[in-house]
Amino acid sequence: MRTLLLKVGATALTLAGTVVSAFFVTSHFKNPQAPLQPVVLASNSTEVGVVGGSLSIGPSVQPSNEEPVASTYAS
Repeated sequence: MRTLLLKVGATALTLAGTVVSAFFVTSHFKNPQAPLQPVVLASNSTEVGVVGGSLSIGPSVQPSNEEPVASTYAS
């Protein structure tokens, strides 16, 4: 009897989690106007002197002239 109760409880918990997840996903529609990456500001690199040379510290995202990605959807 305890085994059956455990199986029923696990199944009910799994189904409840699936239903709650489905409601969450359908309530958050894709926004086509949302940016896919933050805007890259002008380069703010900083030159730091170290023993034996120098080190340039700046943002890791660099501007480019490439066409922006319009969608991340893949079938």
